[in-house]
Amino acid sequence: MKISVRNLEPTKAKLTITVDRDEFEPYLEEARKEIAKQITVPGFRKGHVPGKVVDQRVGFAAVAGEAINKAVPEFYSKAVEEKNTHPMDTPAVEVVDIPESANDDTKLKFTATVEHRPDFELPSLDDMTIDVEKTEISDDDVNNRLEMLRKRFGTLTGVDRPAANGDFVNIDLDATIDGESVDAQEGVSYELGSGTMLDGIDEALEGLSAGEETTFESTLAGGEHAGEKAQVKVKVNSVKAEELPELDDDFAQEASEFDTLDELKEDIRKAAAQDAKGRQATAARDAFIARIEEGLEIPVPKAIKNNLVEQQLKGIEKPTSEQKKEAEERVEKDLRDQMVLDALAEALDVQVSQADVFNFLASIAQQYGMDPNAFISAIMKNGQIGSAVEEVARSKGMLAGMRKVKFTTDGEELDLTEFLGSDEAANEAEIAEDEDETVAAAAAAAAVADDMAKDAE
Repeated sequence: MKISVRNLEPTKAKLTITVDRDEFEPYLEEARKEIAKQITVPGFRKGHVPGKVVDQRVGFAAVAGEAINKAVPEFYSKAVEEKNTHPMDTPAVEVVDIPESANDDTKLKFTATVEHRPDFELPSLDDMTIDVEKTEISDDDVNNRLEMLRKRFGTLTGVDRPAANGDFVNIDLDATIDGESVDAQEGVSYELGSGTMLDGIDEALEGLSAGEETTFESTLAGGEHAGEKAQVKVKVNSVKAEELPELDDDFAQEASEFDTLDELKEDIRKAAAQDAKGRQATAARDAFIARIEEGLEIPVPKAIKNNLVEQQLKGIEKPTSEQKKEAEERVEKDLRDQMVLDALAEALDVQVSQADVFNFLASIAQQYGMDPNAFISAIMKNGQIGSAVEEVARSKGMLAGMRKVKFTTDGEELDLTEFLGSDEAANEAEIAEDEDETVAAAAAAAAVADDMAKDAE
């Protein structure tokens, strides 16, 4: 097999692959055997028709076409591996030359144009130190959480007075543009001052009593007229005030398993401290990725970027230039992070097991309240197992990389073992896996899919 590579862009290459006849011949023979199982030829048992007879019966072109369907993907995979190319999308394949008969010495030749990960060099993780901002728990944190819990046990009571900040109002809305109604809603519940609806609605509602109405101008946030100015008429149907329970031991007993308010506060403080640790671990992760990307010029594949931006803007009728810019920046960052983590996983020789993939998919299913088996089945049917393997590899690579660097906060070493695990534990987990089940992250997604399909059956 001869391979030539022409770089069309920093992230796009055209591979021209020429396959010698002796390399292509096994695929022709296999195609003949498969076709022989499907045809009936007088004088021969089904499946035992000689290759020459198959050629005569169905035509060499049909045999070659069947052979190409299997040969091209396999030779392409070998080519990208040999040339150390890291595809990020399905290639556009074009068959250039093919033998026209069994005696034709013409070599199979095809091109594959594919967007790929650009070349870049990761920094050494040895002796790398990353400082992370310290997280502290204050009395305000505890009090805010306690207030949120208190609100969960609050009650709404109708009041005969103008609406004020913090009140809950039931309203009717009618938005018009040039005198024509473009959106109307009735019986909407809204907390005054929450800022979760149209700009200007808080100012318009404050001071209104039940039965009163007013009109204000605002920019519509969604629907067919998103981004357009409209006159919005709002009518108040009712005003309710929130009554919160007293913060005492009785409240602690009603809202938790604790007998006293002090015990409840202490538990809330512990939960806040644990959450702070989680935020610090997240900050460490972000700082780690930013550090290894520091100074790297990593172009992103244009077509992939454009497709992802289009997906993110789907559903927005007329995206603004600001929305487009935000989507592009978000997609570019996500792609760069993915490429860096893929390279890191390869550099650290991260291995992904079948159990890793199962656990990853099961955790996603749990987050969305889905049955894990049904979710995994859907993933397999949609051909997304490879993506799951890649995600697991990135995650394992990131954790392995983070374990190799030193994190500090205020000059003191930060222990993230609770979130990152240890190298010893990771090694033990890998040793415990059956070697036949362990697969390379990028190279054996199909094998994992096959194993999972058998298990599902």
